[in-house]
Amino acid sequence: MKKLHLLGTLVLLPLLWFNSAQAAEKKKVRKNMEHILKHANPGNPRNSEGSFVKLADGTLYFAYSRYNGTSGNDHASADIAAIVSKDNGKTWSEPFIVLKNTSMNLMSVSLLRLQNGRIAMVYLEKSAIPGWKNFVDCRPKIIFSDDETVSWSKPVEIANVPPAYFVVNNDRLIQLKSGRLIIPASHHQYDDGKLGDGILKFFISDDNGSSWHTAKDYIYPVPRMSRGFMEPGVVELSDNQVMCFIRTAAGCQYKAFSHDGGESWTTAIPAPEFISPESPMSIKRNPASGKLYAVWNDYNALRSVRISHPRWTRTPLVLAESSDNGVTWKNHRILEDSPTNGYCYIAMFFNGSQLHLGYCCGGEPDCTGTLQETKLCVVNVD
Repeated sequence: MKKLHLLGTLVLLPLLWFNSAQAAEKKKVRKNMEHILKHANPGNPRNSEGSFVKLADGTLYFAYSRYNGTSGNDHASADIAAIVSKDNGKTWSEPFIVLKNTSMNLMSVSLLRLQNGRIAMVYLEKSAIPGWKNFVDCRPKIIFSDDETVSWSKPVEIANVPPAYFVVNNDRLIQLKSGRLIIPASHHQYDDGKLGDGILKFFISDDNGSSWHTAKDYIYPVPRMSRGFMEPGVVELSDNQVMCFIRTAAGCQYKAFSHDGGESWTTAIPAPEFISPESPMSIKRNPASGKLYAVWNDYNALRSVRISHPRWTRTPLVLAESSDNGVTWKNHRILEDSPTNGYCYIAMFFNGSQLHLGYCCGGEPDCTGTLQETKLCVVNVD
């Protein structure tokens, strides 16, 4: 009987260890001060893809794509709107229009306080191409504010090319310690009237955004990769390398590195530490601690979610941290894991010991798509 008891214990111990490990991997983040930008259809069918900046008086400013009319389609009519918080994210103002759309669409905002004190805003402008049926020109532009967002400069062209389709996600503009600005983009060329596979290009400025050039290296997708490389982001590592992280349809994110400030790039390789569906991720460094923080739809089996409908593939949303320049990631914490919602297009802003997050959060029963609504919240970080 003792032998049977011992055998049972030996069999049970691994199961107990696995269950405890699984419980640890299911650790959830306590989120504070949640605020949702609700949609209203018709009139405002979608609120999505935003970015934060902190003003000189401490006000938090969040700009985003505010769709108007009846459609929330990516090419439907949208303006750039903003809301502000005077109490560090506890409450937010009513939305107000920052940039009024005069073409087809304005979307995908990036905000950044530059080293010279100016506030920069990058956004995408979409417009129809005369004489080109079903073709859309989509290009990044940048504007600046010298008076804490009270007014904005005239837009500066970034791509400086004929009609093209560049995808630049929200919250993607970065400034290196050297002062160089980098905007990562996925260039989708038209092929027989449809958008082709994505090729990554990098727009670079060494004069605080007054002029731009395209990096000498592109990053090409691997052969037979469906849809190519999409929606890249970049982050500066502590050894002055720049890492590019890339959305793919290959079951995980990909990554590549630059040793010369974004001009040339290594071949992109899989990043199995970031198992994911076809969805974008975000990585930023906490200036207070030096740690890197990543947010993405983590499809690791220990954090899996059984979704209720194929439209909600972008769940769970997970936060992890790295203290070794992105070599390893730990302390995985679940931000969201509803099986009836989707979460994506993350904005990250570090504010002392707090990380402000903004991300699409559409779900049942109010939404038919992930991108219709955006949640703002705060989590504590070290």
